[in-house]
Amino acid sequence: MNQNRPFRTNSALMIQGTSSSVGKSVLAAALCRIFYQEGYLTCPFKAQNMALNSFVTINGGEMGRAQVVQAQAAGREPDVLMNPILLKPTGQASSQVIILGKPQGNLSAMRYHGEYQRKTWPIVQECLQKLIKENEILIIEGAGSPAEVNLKQNDIVNMRVAMEIKAPVLLVADIDRGGALASVVGTLELVEPEERTLVKGIILNKFRGDIKLLQPALDFLTQKTGIPVLGVIPYYLDFSIPEEDSVVLDKEKVNGPIADSLQMLDIAIIRLPFISNFTDFDALTDEPDVQLRYVKKAEDLGNPDLVILPGSKNTLTDLGFLHKSGLAVKLKQRWLDSGPIIGICGGYQMMGRLVRDPYHTESNLEEISGLNILPMETEFHPEKHTVQSQGIITGNNLFLKRCQGQQIIGYEIHMGRSFADKGTNTLFNLSANDSYYADGLQAGSAMGTYLHGIFDNDNLRRSLLEWLWELKGKKRPVENTTSQAALREIAFNQLADLVRRNLDLPALRAIMGL
Repeated sequence: MNQNRPFRTNSALMIQGTSSSVGKSVLAAALCRIFYQEGYLTCPFKAQNMALNSFVTINGGEMGRAQVVQAQAAGREPDVLMNPILLKPTGQASSQVIILGKPQGNLSAMRYHGEYQRKTWPIVQECLQKLIKENEILIIEGAGSPAEVNLKQNDIVNMRVAMEIKAPVLLVADIDRGGALASVVGTLELVEPEERTLVKGIILNKFRGDIKLLQPALDFLTQKTGIPVLGVIPYYLDFSIPEEDSVVLDKEKVNGPIADSLQMLDIAIIRLPFISNFTDFDALTDEPDVQLRYVKKAEDLGNPDLVILPGSKNTLTDLGFLHKSGLAVKLKQRWLDSGPIIGICGGYQMMGRLVRDPYHTESNLEEISGLNILPMETEFHPEKHTVQSQGIITGNNLFLKRCQGQQIIGYEIHMGRSFADKGTNTLFNLSANDSYYADGLQAGSAMGTYLHGIFDNDNLRRSLLEWLWELKGKKRPVENTTSQAALREIAFNQLADLVRRNLDLPALRAIMGL
């Protein structure tokens, strides 16, 4: 890193998109890593995020996963100031509202986008001003498109943020999906004239092909808009950066055919309608002998080496989905046949006998029968449990006996409390905020835990995969794999290198006043 810069700067740059899923989050992460490499004290910011992938900070606050990734790219500890407002969808038109890391309750989209959203703007202003003063570079991410005229009156995440601190804006379009030129021109036509003056550059993202063939389009954009195209970022597949939106789960790459059982482990994750924190499984995706697939239908389950029930933002509704789809029957039979199953958080709750919601914290249902696999019952309470946890592996069955006594770390985000039958053995002894408690249960070939991020623990993950291969009567073909922390750093640096090569950084620095 360059530690010899002659003066301290307070600069900001905002990344906005022509629509959702154009790659704003990843480009923001790339810029966070580039400026971190150059020695700048860099920080990400997104005023409002809507996502089911969330994270718990060291202080117990809940924030969007995208800003966590960007903070890691910038070499920073995640802080809720980086994402003061998080919306977690609980239904078709309602979300749980989380402000500065703490849940405020569930609101309909209509109620939130009215008076309530206007009341949150002072919170956004305060966080924005604090971060711009305390950091040298602030990389700000927008949401969706700044040209959503129906949402513009109460905007707190796009052009209103840029206008607040006069931050230069880069407009990003996804050229892979088609219509990129029209979306850029249309977006610039729909924003207000004073907002348009803040747009200092255009980026075309996810490009495949020969850049020479694209040059007429680049010339057209610059001539038509008067704004330079600062970069064309290639579509990349050689490394992975954690994704934020569950829309990525619908792509073919994670819904492929069942793996060749002689060459790969087949791990099936149940694709719940309200699946949350699917980044729990990124560590498994990175393993060369694992194929991950998401299953929505009972007939598609097949006979995988492992089934994982993931977290859920609406456990009772998703449990109802399991019963209606026939997956509940399939999972119960799989357990009776000694097939390995792991439940995490909401998936763990579903594996018990009963889930109750007397305060209607998640849905209108009072209670629903669980899968009756683990000897426990769960009851939901209005208070949310959000902590970073660490402790010791105490379980001595299945694959855990291979790593018994070793350390484990993770984080917890859940409303419910689970009560196990007397005399049951737990899996982990954990501590958080000076309190000590046990977590997790195992019954036969099934186990569950409230801990998110357990597969990021390298020894636990390797023990699991070795055990699954032995169940197949084979030795694991991979002797050792790179740690998750190392892989993450490699991916950030590869992403930064890719963007450096394809972005006009001197022009960008001039725009930012660096």
